[in-house]
Amino acid sequence: MQNNTPIAVTSRSFSQHPVLRAELLERYSNVRFNDEGLALKGESLIEFARGRRKLIVALERIDETILAALPELEVLSKYGVGTDMLDKQAMIRHGIRLGWTGGVNKRSVTELAIMFMIALLRQVPLASREVREGIWKNRKGKQITGRTVGIIGCGNIGKDLTPILRAFGCKVLAHDILDFPEFYAVHQVEPVELEELLRRSDIVTLHVPLDGSTRNMLSAERLALMKPEAILINTARGGLVDEAALKRMLMEGRLAGAGFDVFAAEPPEDLELLRLPNFLATPHIGGSSEEAILAMGRAAIQGLDENKIPTADYPPAG
Repeated sequence: MQNNTPIAVTSRSFSQHPVLRAELLERYSNVRFNDEGLALKGESLIEFARGRRKLIVALERIDETILAALPELEVLSKYGVGTDMLDKQAMIRHGIRLGWTGGVNKRSVTELAIMFMIALLRQVPLASREVREGIWKNRKGKQITGRTVGIIGCGNIGKDLTPILRAFGCKVLAHDILDFPEFYAVHQVEPVELEELLRRSDIVTLHVPLDGSTRNMLSAERLALMKPEAILINTARGGLVDEAALKRMLMEGRLAGAGFDVFAAEPPEDLELLRLPNFLATPHIGGSSEEAILAMGRAAIQGLDENKIPTADYPPAG
């Protein structure tokens, strides 16, 4: 029997997905979808969610103002894994329960990170641009095989990425606030401090959440520790890297390349950075494989019924 609890889905991609729509409507009959494809925030988000007891949210910012204006709201279910857009303290104050499942998009993000690594090592952005401009120049690149890769954040995605890198014969370094000795032993991962990871790695890849402890964690000073021939990958969250400092390093040859799927401001406004020949950008598509979208959507549907009040350790970082 269908549940008549009023639901709203703020996510545009969920709302446009026929399979997810059908599966949600099998459980709930009273659903408001974001059929107009609106970027909901502030007053428009409040108006869209008014009267709804449960929300499926994606990248919308949910804060005290939003929650105070929605007294009927009981549950937020997360479409995706990042929770930095949710004010968890405000949720606790208002007794709002959170439906969240970690790791549902990990393989999608892992594959995008690998793509960035190989494309930048082989200078694909520059080579592709030159061919389209009528320049036929055989550029020499590097193989990923045998390189030293530093993983910052060894949560779900870091752990998924590690065996793939090991299959390429990579030396894997890891930095995390938590210790995973059994995983490190099985996959021959060397845990190191952040500064050592930056100094030693040929490739640095970020896989941490955005919070007070990680914001701008790769500052100008820390970026300067990296090898001039190294590359930096960010498929985690914007705001982790000093993008202005990164641009200067790429322009001055103090860093070989960078690939970003996420930015401090989205869409990014620094066209000078985006147009650099050694910079590769994608529009926050890490979790946007068809398989990941289905997994995230089904987890969000499940989260409408299986949820709990956030705590200091829920959801866990990474």
